[in-house]
This record gives sequence, structure tokens and C-alpha cells, in this order.
Amino acid sequence: MAKTGPAKVSVECPHCGFKQVEYAAAKSTMCRQCGGAFSPAAPKPAEIKLGAPRPEPPVGPVGPSLVEDGASLLRKFDGLWGKKRNTVVECFDCKARQEVIASASSTTCPKCSAHLDLRDYKITTSFSRAIRTHGEVYVTAKGDLSSSNVTCRSALIEGKLRGNLHCTGTITINVSGKIPGRIVADHVLIERRSEVQFFRRMSVKSIEIRGHMTGEVVAETVVLVHRNASLEGDVTAKSISVEKGGIFTGQLVIGSSGLKQAELLPVQTGERRPAMPTAQEGPLPGIVPPLPAS
Repeated sequence: MAKTGPAKVSVECPHCGFKQVEYAAAKSTMCRQCGGAFSPAAPKPAEIKLGAPRPEPPVGPVGPSLVEDGASLLRKFDGLWGKKRNTVVECFDCKARQEVIASASSTTCPKCSAHLDLRDYKITTSFSRAIRTHGEVYVTAKGDLSSSNVTCRSALIEGKLRGNLHCTGTITINVSGKIPGRIVADHVLIERRSEVQFFRRMSVKSIEIRGHMTGEVVAETVVLVHRNASLEGDVTAKSISVEKGGIFTGQLVIGSSGLKQAELLPVQTGERRPAMPTAQEGPLPGIVPPLPAS
């Protein structure tokens, strides 16, 4: 039986790439072409695993794989932004605040157990029921909101509003016409193409007028009349700003936001109001009393 010699393997020089046969148990050898020393047993990072070469990315138009990668990346971002966020709501009755999921439609106050509506309302026809929600109320151009009392977080009015409206946020008026109800809000915006008349006093923290408005305004902070806008009516506020081209017509009281219409100024301590003369006290000086009929 013939004896077999030591096993040999084919190795490649890492310096010049020359291939030669060496013993499998050899610890080191020398390249027969470039003379560089190397270890035949050292791992070769270039070709450890045989297989089909990886295709090069296409040059030019974006390939389907890149489109898929981009789509998956967009889905990840959509999932990140689409996560459920929380919002803070305040109970209408006890004013207790709590944090709820933004997508929730209702909740219960943990303090007084009152029901809190969180839905948005879109009014497209005649609507007369009372609304009390922490959501948004949207009255479309064909909508007619005749509820006596509406309480919401924000409102957009493009149709008819007949009742009172109270908002903890912003009320946007984008309609021309008359509003007989009372408006109470944190901020009111009169849009550019609006021409609206309010029959009752408007109580706000601030108001911004870009269109045309007629009515009485009581603002806690500022009244802003933009260019080409107009405000006709009495204003009580801490400050007013009328841009160049804007028009303001009416009486103005600055720095007394708490003063209401027809409210008398308080009497200072120790000061007495002059009493009006009565019939028993006699006529005023300089006035001759009428003679009795004969």
C-alpha cells in the first residue's frame, strides 16, 4: 500500500495575489513571485466564502430595491409620528385637569365623575342641540348652528351662528353676516374676506381682525387690526394696534379691560356723590316755581 505524503493546499499571497501550493501544516512561507512572507493558515478576508458576487447598485434611475428601502423608511417615520399622543383636558364642572389619549372620544373626570365629551362636531345642516365638548366645532357654509349654548376647544365658523359660543382656544370667523349670540374665547380671528356684525359684546383675551367687523370688544390683552381691515365699535383693551391702511372707528378705553358697559366708576373712600334734588327739597337755584292756576 502506497504511503501518502503530507497534505498540501493552494494558498494565495496577500501581497501580490500569486497562488502557490504549500503544506497544510506550514506556519509561514515566502511568496515565490514577490518574496513577501505570509502565513498560509491566516484567514483571507477577501474570499472566505465562495458564492455569487454581490451585484453592484445601478447607476441612473432609482431601482426597485431603493424604492422599497425608501418606502420602508417612510413607514417607520409614519409610525413614529402616528403614535398616539396625549392631551390635557379640564373638567367643565370642577376644573380638574387630566391627561387623555388624543384619539379618545370621551372620558370621565376622576374627581367629580362628570362625563367629558372629546369629539369634534361638523355642522352641515340645521343643528339646535347644546354642545359641550373639548373638541372642535366646524360650521360649514351650509350649516346653521342655533344652539343656545356651545362650549368647545376651538371653532371654525363659515355658516350661520345664532347662539352663544364659548371657546377655550381660538374662534375663526370666515363668514359675512350677523351673529346675534355672545362670543367668549381665548382668541378670535376675523378672516380677510369676512364682513361680520356682532350684536352682543365680545369678551376675549385677544382678537385679530383681517376683514371687516362691527361690534363691541372687551379684550384682556391686545386688539390687532391688520392692513385693509376695519373695526367699527367700542373697544376696551390693554392695547390696540392698527396697521397702516387699517381703520378703527369708535370709543377706545385703554388699560381698563374689566370696565363693562354702563358701569359707573367706583366712589373713592370718603367721597360722597352729589344728591339729586327732589320735589320736597324745592326747586334748583335760579329757577322760578310755576304759579298756581287761578
